Amino acid sequence: MVCEKCESKLTKVSAPNPWKTSNATAGGRKVNENKALSSARERYSPMGKSLAPCRICRQKVHQMGAHYCQACAYKKAICAMCGKKMLNTKNYKQSST
Repeated sequence: MVCEKCESKLTKVSAPNPWKTSNATAGGRKVNENKALSSARERYSPMGKSLAPCRICRQKVHQMGAHYCQACAYKKAICAMCGKKMLNTKNYKQSST
């Protein structure tokens, strides 16, 4: 669960549509560029930097840039990245089972 503001921080598709480009460099990237090789620092690397623990339950977060795991974000109805309250859960039964 991510708020509208944090949707822009989500990872991008590794293989964009090549037919959308009209010139040699579209948006600062080369046409027919191998994105798997050129964007190695943006991808998830299990041996590289470790993922942060959740601020509530201390479980490893499975999303880069997130501070809360999906289970805690769902239970508390908060954004997984910034922690902003997204829904009033007073009349809901928020369980993870």
